[in-house]
Amino acid sequence: MAMTVLFIGGTGQISHPCVEDAVAQGHSVSVYNRGKRPDALPRGVTSIVGDLGGPEYAELAKAKYDVVCQFIAFTPDQVARDIEVFSGHCGQYIFISSASVYEKPARHYVITEATPAINPYWPYSQAKIACEDLLAGSAGLPWTIVRPSHTVRTGLPVMIGDSDIMARRMLEGEPTIVAGDGNTPWTLTRSADFAVPFVRLFGKPAALNDIFHITNDRAHIWDDIQNAIARLLGVEARIVHVPTDTLVRYNPEWVGPLLGDKSWTAIFDNSKVKGVVGDFSCAQQLDEILAEPIMHLKQRLAAHRPPRGDLDALVDRICVAQAGLG
Repeated sequence: MAMTVLFIGGTGQISHPCVEDAVAQGHSVSVYNRGKRPDALPRGVTSIVGDLGGPEYAELAKAKYDVVCQFIAFTPDQVARDIEVFSGHCGQYIFISSASVYEKPARHYVITEATPAINPYWPYSQAKIACEDLLAGSAGLPWTIVRPSHTVRTGLPVMIGDSDIMARRMLEGEPTIVAGDGNTPWTLTRSADFAVPFVRLFGKPAALNDIFHITNDRAHIWDDIQNAIARLLGVEARIVHVPTDTLVRYNPEWVGPLLGDKSWTAIFDNSKVKGVVGDFSCAQQLDEILAEPIMHLKQRLAAHRPPRGDLDALVDRICVAQAGLG
């Protein structure tokens, strides 16, 4: 059944393929954002230009959309406003949270939605948890919470730092860093694969007032991911393994992304969402998973190759110190 759907965001890493799939499924789609992203929207999508905090935002409720997909709210005050604006004015409010909210390390090696949402390391994840709690305690707004894990489209998956800089280092034969021994399993999901089950959640009564993650069923170890990136770039990776505790002493800003997420095993059970939307498949092989991010990287590097800077100096310093351990 065709529905009226509003995407708040709609041109981002994950949301753009979701917009495309929603249009392909016959939904009437509108997108609300600042209109600054270059990604072309599919034909037939209504573009509404505005700011998340602007006075025009409340006007969105007048359309009484069947589904509102919130991709760009990251703080409780933003979600509190959405509860105020959309309560009684939409059939389903879908909040994009993050699989980084799950307890690290997980108590079981396979993460389910029953895994506690506890992250003492990363303010980003803590804010998402607070947003989820607000929705769970709200009345008058039928909600669905979706937790993507590491979803790739334009950016390459690296453990620390700017992925374009790390790719440039690979191309120039310089070392890059992997936290730990490189054997930690990590799940990568293409945005296009995420979009299919995400759009199937639209209008599902069984999805209301519940939480789902959507990820690939297969994981790859970090060394394999980095070696595949290098191979697709036509070079050989020079990986330096550094303990996570050491890395965060060099740069405390890495505490959240590493201790709060990427340094731990991340393998997911997707049976809950499949029970609502049916089976779905994701690309399994790294060459296929990384093809689109590699394409976007090459386009960016052709337009602008990031210069050497502070991150390079820090990575060089860490690699020299680690090599000095023998």
